[in-house]
Amino acid sequence: MIARPTDYELIAAAQQGSRSAYGELVRLYRDSVVGVVYRMCGSLPTAEEAAQEAFLRAWQHLSGYQPGHPFRAWIFRIAINAALDALRREKPTLAIGDDADNEGWLPADGDPGPEEALESKQRAELVRKAVLRLPAPYRAPLVLREYGGLSYAEIAAALGIPLGTVMSRLNTARGQLTRSLAGLLEVL
Repeated sequence: MIARPTDYELIAAAQQGSRSAYGELVRLYRDSVVGVVYRMCGSLPTAEEAAQEAFLRAWQHLSGYQPGHPFRAWIFRIAINAALDALRREKPTLAIGDDADNEGWLPADGDPGPEEALESKQRAELVRKAVLRLPAPYRAPLVLREYGGLSYAEIAAALGIPLGTVMSRLNTARGQLTRSLAGLLEVL
């Protein structure tokens, strides 16, 4: 059995011009990048476009990648910036689509009954809308932590902010979510 090359081996090959090595990195990280960007902007087409832009930017700046940092944090930073750029190009108000469960980014609960499935879908939609209402400086660390699975240190590196700022913004984001969802989730 042949072992899969490490991210660092793929990056080194890609830095030498190997498109297939970079293609493997894209294949490995595409779904998680699209998922994180979707949580930032709330639109699957925008998320896919921003993710594509992020991978293009990463390819163009691969020579500047620092091997001591996780590739995942580096690509998420580029993706968050691409998502913010996409949001700035859109209308000032963010349109929230009705097709959230069609994108495949919501967690599956197994085989719940019809009532449980409806409640779960409604709850997930309320949370999704509440996350999208957070200001971008608070939304980005929350999305990277809760949906991207990054550590606080990786978030700090990905966003280029101090660790204390990450902790503060996560605390603020969680507090705002708790307040905005408090009465709504009790109804379900």
